[in-house]
Amino acid sequence: MIEVVGVVFKPKNKVYYFSPNGMKIKKGINVIVKTERGLQFGTIEMSNFEIEESKIRSSLSKVIRIASKKDYEKHVKNVNDAKKALKKCKDLVERYKLNMMILDANYTFDRSQLLFTFIADNRIDFRKLAKDLANNYKTRIELRQVGVRDKAKEIGGYGSCGRELCCSKFLCDFDSVSINMAKNQNIALNPTKINGLCGRLLCCLKYEDEYYKECMKKLPKIGKKVQTEFGEGRVISTDILKQTYRVDVKDHGIVEVDVNEGN
Repeated sequence: MIEVVGVVFKPKNKVYYFSPNGMKIKKGINVIVKTERGLQFGTIEMSNFEIEESKIRSSLSKVIRIASKKDYEKHVKNVNDAKKALKKCKDLVERYKLNMMILDANYTFDRSQLLFTFIADNRIDFRKLAKDLANNYKTRIELRQVGVRDKAKEIGGYGSCGRELCCSKFLCDFDSVSINMAKNQNIALNPTKINGLCGRLLCCLKYEDEYYKECMKKLPKIGKKVQTEFGEGRVISTDILKQTYRVDVKDHGIVEVDVNEGN
């Protein structure tokens, strides 16, 4: 086991693990941490706790220090300057007629890098754009392409359920979602029903998938011949949550069977 703290760089974003470097740090405290991109300003989302080393996928960086008032003021300046850089980048994209949408801009705390995230349908030759940005801001420029799910997370909105989008509200990572998850839950494969605002499969299809798969283990497959108290028949439908299935029994009709009867 190893002691770590969880740090976020933006509200509702992914939590990253760092070594507390011998400090006890409460949730909500601002800190300066060392990352692959350089020094970053972050906020403690999870105070000191222990985790298995096998769950740490890369080398564990350290919390450098608890952020001071001066650090916070510098962070605010970085955020404001990044907003100006975002507008400038969007203007350049329009001037060069590049088929890309710039979503966000972020400085590292030490301003050693200025990162722009964007979405695009195809590969974009942004070398001239990157060169102009580097000349303007005199720092290392990175343009990183992200997916439409990231765009939905950034913009926000409300889903068909009437609630705020999960990705904007609380999801830190995007899990893989497959069409089989909708099939497991007997949901009609209508894009308007199973796709979110991003146009991709609903993240919530993942939430109960394990439970549905566990329930399905007790039910026979549709088309299978089974024995009932009224004789042999063929399974024509199943109700996963009710744990029942319907059987067409010759010379008798449709019979509903409860897998939990007699248990």
